[in-house]
Amino acid sequence: MEIRRVNEQLKEALAQVDMLRGIIPICMYCKNIRDDEGYWERVDAYVTRHSTAEFSHSICPTCYEERFPELSGSGGDT
Repeated sequence: MEIRRVNEQLKEALAQVDMLRGIIPICMYCKNIRDDEGYWERVDAYVTRHSTAEFSHSICPTCYEERFPELSGSGGDT
């Protein structure tokens, strides 16, 4: 009985796993990804279509300072 319960739990867990596998062709400059038909698209669009992952768009501290120096306190003196 325990084995059946564990087996069912494993089946449910495997059904929820949606993983990208293999080599993903990504541009080393813009980080766009080439799909199976040869079209280039943004990383988040590709991952969303090929998995159950979702993105929250934010900005890291380094990019914030580089792109908004007048707001970040670095003064923009580069």
